[in-house]
Amino acid sequence: MRIAGKSSLLALVLILVAPLTWALTLSKTSLSMGIGDSATVSISGSSGTIKIANSNPAVVSTRLVRSTLTIQTLAAGTATLTISDRRSKATLTVTVIPPMTVSPQSLVLTAGSVATVQISNPLGTVEVAVSDDSKISATRAGAVVTVSALQVGSAILSVRDSRGALTIPVTVLDNSSGNNGNGNFSLVAWNDLGMHCMDADYSVFAILPPYNNLHAQLVNRSNGDLVTSGVKITYQAEEDPDGSINSTSLGKTNFWTYVKQLFGVELEPDTGLAGKPMAGSSPADLDYRAASQEFVAEGVPITPYDDTGNKNYYPLVKVVATDTGGNVLASARVVLPVSDEMSCASCHASRTEGAEAQLAAKPAAGWVFDGDPERDYRRNVLRLHDEMSADSAIYTSALMAKGYSSAGLLATADGGNPVLCAGCHASNALPGTGLSGIAPLTEAMHARHAVAVNPGNSLKLDDSDNRSACYQCHPGSETRCLRGAMGSATNPDGSMAMQCQSCHGKMSTVGAHGRVGWLDQPNCQSCHHDGLREVSALDELGAVKNFAATLDPRFASNPDTPAPGFSLFRMSEGHGGLQCESCHGATHAEYPSSHDNDNLLSQDIQGHEGTISECTVCHQQVPFTVDKGPHGMHTTGQVWVKEHHNYTEGKENSCAYCHGADFRGSPLATIREDITFTVGDGRTHSYAKGEQVGCYDCHNGPYH
Repeated sequence: MRIAGKSSLLALVLILVAPLTWALTLSKTSLSMGIGDSATVSISGSSGTIKIANSNPAVVSTRLVRSTLTIQTLAAGTATLTISDRRSKATLTVTVIPPMTVSPQSLVLTAGSVATVQISNPLGTVEVAVSDDSKISATRAGAVVTVSALQVGSAILSVRDSRGALTIPVTVLDNSSGNNGNGNFSLVAWNDLGMHCMDADYSVFAILPPYNNLHAQLVNRSNGDLVTSGVKITYQAEEDPDGSINSTSLGKTNFWTYVKQLFGVELEPDTGLAGKPMAGSSPADLDYRAASQEFVAEGVPITPYDDTGNKNYYPLVKVVATDTGGNVLASARVVLPVSDEMSCASCHASRTEGAEAQLAAKPAAGWVFDGDPERDYRRNVLRLHDEMSADSAIYTSALMAKGYSSAGLLATADGGNPVLCAGCHASNALPGTGLSGIAPLTEAMHARHAVAVNPGNSLKLDDSDNRSACYQCHPGSETRCLRGAMGSATNPDGSMAMQCQSCHGKMSTVGAHGRVGWLDQPNCQSCHHDGLREVSALDELGAVKNFAATLDPRFASNPDTPAPGFSLFRMSEGHGGLQCESCHGATHAEYPSSHDNDNLLSQDIQGHEGTISECTVCHQQVPFTVDKGPHGMHTTGQVWVKEHHNYTEGKENSCAYCHGADFRGSPLATIREDITFTVGDGRTHSYAKGEQVGCYDCHNGPYH
């Protein structure tokens, strides 16, 4: 055997004792990718079978072909890939970035103002560009783009990353903004019901929480379109002409003391059930609803007491629209009506003497005689409720289902657990409430009290033909919530032409089994059709005329709104996408109202009270039309006086709808404000507010 030389031996020893230096390596150890992207990574130095461990298969998928790893992204997130063989391993971190977004997605600016656009989730290099540098300029610093409005017009801001570009429309208006329609914009705002009711006390039972809804729409007067993006609309407390302001509900109600027990939620003080704050000294946002193209603050917890503690059922709020740069575009003053006059005290207050109707409400166990008048009648109501339901298995089951005392509702409330009426009796005012097998609240209340006697006139409430019956519980003799144009209409002898029953029917009709509370309501076409303005929405049998459709839909509310089979004015829309209430005012408070604060918005926006009817409110340049205006109207004003001959000749009968069958005028052709027209040959004709326009005013009839 031949022994190797020293040098060979040394080399062999080095080979035997030297550590192994090769290991698996990756061409990349981290990747940033977009959703739907793919990338490859090369693997080198591997020995034997390669294994892939994926920490988040929902984010990326992998495919290995020989020494090439292909990665496909699936969703935003992070995944760690561990690549290993029999000797070593390496890791690769993949970050999948969601699509780039920008906020806001559109801008409305006044000339000379500046706004910023925030970029989120950009991938790779980011570039910005503008379509017209005479209108806007744009500079980027990191994830923020600063946009400067240079002159009136429109332009497109483009933001591009490695995956593509996003475009932001920018509208630049002149900076002559005004208050409610005197500038480039008109802002209309309203409350949806004309009166929101709340309980004066929540320690015994509750019917309704403080919950007022504020709606607004903004119109660009340069084109008559609704503004639906690129603006912010806010609300805050406003002092009314009498000096009354309501900027907090704290100390004015015990609602927040009992809200968790009654409604099952924890709320910060001055915050409503829908999360909106009270109209305070600082602006709070309205939210945009795309379906109805309006901005809404739902559930504002306002109460009927101003900051000096005085009752004010019609507190004002100021609604303000600003552009992206914070510049005021328009503002509006609007009432958020609220009343706690909703009361059962007329009959259910403890007393030693009174009218027969009042004493008839006495519980068998006697009056409670609570020292607090608000708690007193409420406790009497619960005692009477317990007595009337004592033998009912359904009642016993309901008490158990709600976790109430088996001794009844009064024992429950006296034990510190106030009762929510809608907890058992479902109410569409509080969706999701009620128990199966128990009558809805509106049915139970109205059907039960239809046979009750009004202590003021000794008539059964169902026999009454005027609002005094309704005002026994609904607000009320002080609030007088039925205050709009319909509620104020009078007969030639000065008596009221319309009562609550004129629209809703008598109390037993409202409480009829199967009627859907808050939704089964008369609609506009029940009275407004075929050129008529009737004063009763009832048919010859006394039932409410709920027309789903009509041959004359000119003044009809929208069918199947808000649900199939219903047709509500307060949720319908009309001309230009405007909500009907934006021009006509809220239900029960249609313009003009008998209360001054209600009329401030219409006075501010068009110079006089009444339905918002002036074309210039929404149009800087009034378009000429024969039948495309609101409710199929023609353009009004001097331009129509000058041009109408060319459009009415041979079609005079179509004029009769508004101007009367005798062409001497009708209520639909009433002048809203004193005005003088030039009628030709230097002649003029003047109208006083309230006069009706007819053909004989200037001509010898329609066929002269």
